[in-house]
Amino acid sequence: MKKISGLVRRRGFTLVELLVVIAIIGILVGLLLPAVQAAREAARRMQCTNNLKQYGLSLHNYESATRTLPPRKGGTTFPDINADPARIRANYFRKSLFVLVLPYLEQTALHNQIEGGMTSPNGAIAFPPGGPAAWYGGTLGSTNFPPWGVQTPTVICPSDNPTIGGVHAKNSYAVSLGDTMLNHNANNLNARGCIGSPQAVKKMSATSDGTSNTIAMSERVWSGNFGLRSTGTDDVKRGTAILAAVNTAPGACLTTASGRFYLPSIQVKGRFGASWCDGQAERICFTTILGPNKPSCVNDANVNADSNGGVLSASSFHTGGVNALLLDGSVRFISDAVDTGNTAVAPVTAGPSPYGVWGALGSADGGETAMLND
Repeated sequence: MKKISGLVRRRGFTLVELLVVIAIIGILVGLLLPAVQAAREAARRMQCTNNLKQYGLSLHNYESATRTLPPRKGGTTFPDINADPARIRANYFRKSLFVLVLPYLEQTALHNQIEGGMTSPNGAIAFPPGGPAAWYGGTLGSTNFPPWGVQTPTVICPSDNPTIGGVHAKNSYAVSLGDTMLNHNANNLNARGCIGSPQAVKKMSATSDGTSNTIAMSERVWSGNFGLRSTGTDDVKRGTAILAAVNTAPGACLTTASGRFYLPSIQVKGRFGASWCDGQAERICFTTILGPNKPSCVNDANVNADSNGGVLSASSFHTGGVNALLLDGSVRFISDAVDTGNTAVAPVTAGPSPYGVWGALGSADGGETAMLND
């Protein structure tokens, strides 16, 4: 401190100096933020990988206990569905794989609640063992079936962002149908993938292409659960377009979108991930036809999750691809640019998949060996 002419002058920063410091700090934050975000995404992707590995263990433990792999959906039925308009007397073979493997994911208590039956929160409805229809809702806190709304962390990828809550829990993971495009919801469907149906259950030994060459599960982004609309702002990762031609020319599905979004002239719905307990294909499945993060298309304009064929593409918010669980329990990252062969041709029911490495990964007994690059 120095006294000049009777005044005391204190040394400090000038306004220009402060502005320079603030600018430097802003530049440093701008440089650091992407690295922080990348580190966070790396952690989320690792957790996502771990979740899929847990499902891989559950598939193997289920197979060890029952001598079969869990079907994509299963459960109970009621002889006269017309006599059960509320769909509370059975789950009608739509209880999803996620429910079937609960005991092998340290969720035995929840599984016992479902299989034991219970009354609704208001005591007015008696639900049978196995629960009501997987799509049954009711009123939250009153007539709902509480186990359908229990959100288990294993079924959500941290990079996904579903709105948690309501009468149905959400899911970010999907079961492989292989390159099967037709009759997705038939109870006797013998899909080309390694996971079977209620009346066409598969064994591990049926995967003649090898468990390390066959995909069992992957990711799909939660849709938000919306009906038919044409906005031009629906992300291809979330929505499913309506396109009759997809049955015979799956590659035509690519024309429904431009970049990230479906065209405004295309009808789109979003039903994936909104009900973890429902085994309908649009709720919990994907196909190995178009590559990851490509558009999805179904062959009819059914507003619900009941369209019975089409292309259901894997998707995620990871950069450049999706995580995929192979039947041997390993998890691999599949690039958006994975080879998909000739998507202009109609699907096959036997033999090698026409859809390149991606299709070969989906088929359990196509006679191919999929070659993945590390």
